[in-house]
Amino acid sequence: MRRREFIAGLASTAAWPVVARAQQPERVRRIGVLMPYDENDPEAKRRYSAFTQALADVGWTDGRTVRTDLRWAGADINQIRALAQELVGLQPDIILVSGALATAALQRETRTIPIVFTNVSDPVATSIVPRLNQPGGNVTGFATFQATLGGKWLELLSEIAPGLKRAAILFNPDLPAVSAYIPSLEMAARSFKVEPTIAPVRSDLEIETAIIGLGRELGGGLVVIPDIFMAAHRAPIISAAARNNVPAVYPVSYFARDGGLLYYGVDRVDIWRRVASYVDRILRGTKPGDLPVQFPTKLEMVLNLKTAKALGLAIPPSILLRADEVIE
Repeated sequence: MRRREFIAGLASTAAWPVVARAQQPERVRRIGVLMPYDENDPEAKRRYSAFTQALADVGWTDGRTVRTDLRWAGADINQIRALAQELVGLQPDIILVSGALATAALQRETRTIPIVFTNVSDPVATSIVPRLNQPGGNVTGFATFQATLGGKWLELLSEIAPGLKRAAILFNPDLPAVSAYIPSLEMAARSFKVEPTIAPVRSDLEIETAIIGLGRELGGGLVVIPDIFMAAHRAPIISAAARNNVPAVYPVSYFARDGGLLYYGVDRVDIWRRVASYVDRILRGTKPGDLPVQFPTKLEMVLNLKTAKALGLAIPPSILLRADEVIE
């Protein structure tokens, strides 16, 4: 072999690994997702679908550029903790989680893997982040809290049920979300001359007892505070309100779609859609602690007209005009 050909051959052989490396596909990133809902929950599926679509829109497609490890935990705290441990053990690049309890469970397992939360009412009060503008650490996300919602729920309840005299605030005392809404609830109660009472519940039996008490006298109404316990027990809440002729305002849209009277609150599907932007930025190198906690930008109302008729309520035109969805 001529010397010139030999040297040329060596040069091309030496260059081959560099070219080959340049042609290697980018590493598939791994996303863990912890959902404290039942796997067959249609609303939870709707939210998750909005997230995956928005993520695909910015270039992250499951099975191609990302691999997703999705875990459904129901509302069982032991299952939530077990699956949090399992997901952290998989060492994903980022974990997406819904709710304060599930976020806290993940925080106990890792202080390094980036965590993006959704559906947390007050992330500072629940000690998930120390501050909102620059949370620091490995956690940031999207809160669902709006302080004025408590008062708005009571205002709508007074509008839809003009004879309202008493309103029970239904909440789970093991989840501190209720405290965030109390000031605006109390202010609205004074304004509309409604007597507010707290109704802490931890079981279907306590839910039934609280709502039966409201239905014994005319003028009783119900405001349900959002958390995963209420979401998991929405069927007995809706059923007890119907049987005892108690008008109720609910904090999540699927209550109204499942037979509840009226929903008013944060558009959670929109929040899940927006979450994709933070997941995208973190996967591209932004530190989660540098991303401020985001708050809702969109509210919605769903009225179940069939339930209103069953309760004997004449819905005022102002409610009908404001409703984003009317179920007949």
